[in-house]
Amino acid sequence: MEHSNQYLGTEPIGKLMQQYALPCVISLLVGALYNIVDQIFIANASYLGSYGNAANTVVFPLTVVALAIAVMIGDGCCAFVSISLGKGNKQQAKNSVGNAVIMSVVSSLVLAAVYLAFQTQIISMFGGTVNEETFSHSKEYFFYISLGIPFYMFGQSMNPIIRADGNPKFAMASTLAGALINIILDPVFIFLFRWGMMGAAVATVIGQVVTAILAVWYLFHMRIIRPEKQDFKINRTVSTKTLILGITSFLSQISLVAAMAAINNMLRKYGAADEIFGQPQYAQIPMAVVGIVMKFFQIVISIVVGIAAGCIPIVGFNMGAEKKDRVRQLFSILLGMEAAVGAIAFILAEFFPRQLILIFGAANESTYYTEFAVRAFRIYLCMVVLACINKVCFIFLQALGKAAASTALSMVREVVFGVGFALILPIFFGLDGVLYSMPVSDILTFVAALFLILRTYRELNTRGVEKV
Repeated sequence: MEHSNQYLGTEPIGKLMQQYALPCVISLLVGALYNIVDQIFIANASYLGSYGNAANTVVFPLTVVALAIAVMIGDGCCAFVSISLGKGNKQQAKNSVGNAVIMSVVSSLVLAAVYLAFQTQIISMFGGTVNEETFSHSKEYFFYISLGIPFYMFGQSMNPIIRADGNPKFAMASTLAGALINIILDPVFIFLFRWGMMGAAVATVIGQVVTAILAVWYLFHMRIIRPEKQDFKINRTVSTKTLILGITSFLSQISLVAAMAAINNMLRKYGAADEIFGQPQYAQIPMAVVGIVMKFFQIVISIVVGIAAGCIPIVGFNMGAEKKDRVRQLFSILLGMEAAVGAIAFILAEFFPRQLILIFGAANESTYYTEFAVRAFRIYLCMVVLACINKVCFIFLQALGKAAASTALSMVREVVFGVGFALILPIFFGLDGVLYSMPVSDILTFVAALFLILRTYRELNTRGVEKV
């Protein structure tokens, strides 16, 4: 039976958002839970504790590198397919999917090989040498996570492509299946078998394999796009356009890695100069705590990105069909929803930090751990509302095909501000300077984002959105 997605241009916006955004939010939340669930179980294992927590924080940015490449391919393909279908060009859409599959497989194998070949150097680069126990746990966790990189990247890159094919529920279900397996196996491997960091990593990889297998199955049962054998031959023009449309997703993730590297190393450097955290038995606490705060923020951002990224097919189709009024309506709804998500996160971070940190094993740690965690939540996330608005601005511009503006804004936020302030502010404020780098970056980014938001409204009200 031949399926069509013409309803993207006719159905009520609210109904389409429920159909597309909700499954995407759940998919991204579940994807985020892979690492977060590991950290929760690791933190509550008395034989791992904050050392294992710190090791998880060290390895986390390296999984984000894999995710950055995967979402560049997947989100770029999703946007390209949606715009192509809006213009009625199904052949280009099919070719983009075939090219995305090949790029995902090749890049994932290369990245896994690099990780395995330079394991020690990479871990050291991300602050894993804070003490001997953290370094040992980091190496163990990183090795097994590296083995699962090809499965992880393929599943993540196929997820937005499945949504573009008009099946957001399957995209959600495939990710959910893998995460549930991880949640079930984590306590078995960590507490029952006492496999430590290896157990957490193996549980994660098994879940990723399941998600990848389901993605492969769907590839052979696509509803609208249905790529054929010749579509898997690399087309330089199509693959380049796909990657350009996905470059914002890549840069927003990869620049986050740069910020994490700067933050981890600043925590190690200025923690060593601190009266309390300069002691060997407490040296891992700042890194473990900031890692936990980042995980909470990742949950928030997964919701924000899920709402916005889930709407990429709707935006792309309606822009391709030149229905600007529907795009403008969607943009207004998105901004309101993302601000509401940020407000809820702000309340939790400012008023309930002790309850949040208890989830990550604070009961087994010293009072220094809890006190620093409370301060970290309240400072680091005090401008989380602006962070949410900034993120939806990045993604919406990407969905409009305005890759240059989206990329520039994302790079300014994560590299110029994110890395810059993480390196500069600790000089004046010590460990607190690392925490202040987040809100300061978000305030300055919002100033630029506000300009682009107002300009986008003007363009949608007149002759349409121009390429930038």
